[in-house]
Amino acid sequence: MSIKPNKSVYLADDDEDDCMLFKDALREVSNSVELVTANDGVELMHLMEKTVPPPPDVIFLDLNMPRKNGFECLDQIRKTKAWEDIPVVIFSTTGQEEMVRKVHEKGANFFIRKPGSFPKLKQAIKQILDIDWTKHSWTPAPENFYYQY
Repeated sequence: MSIKPNKSVYLADDDEDDCMLFKDALREVSNSVELVTANDGVELMHLMEKTVPPPPDVIFLDLNMPRKNGFECLDQIRKTKAWEDIPVVIFSTTGQEEMVRKVHEKGANFFIRKPGSFPKLKQAIKQILDIDWTKHSWTPAPENFYYQY
């Protein structure tokens, strides 16, 4: 399966190095995906208020951010009618079972523990971008929710 051209991806992450790695990996996976970044949850919410619609194809959301964390962002996204169907992938360094369970219950689509290598990061991004969200179940079973590379 190949990645649909002209996709739009939002990344909310306060770690500059992680954002740069993500951008580089995304560029190697596909040249036709537009990446929009936010440095924290407040910036993400402002960005979404200004730009949605049209919604991004997927949001990669870090959990541990200043001002507004990923849990609060996910909650707001799922409670906002215009945003509630946007796929949200939690993208975090934590892999604690309690955190994974909590975001699953709050309606995230997947949880990816940030990979420790560039090739694995590319694999993770490609896997998410290959999903046809029009056919994907919006409530994945817990055993299909957490990816650790």
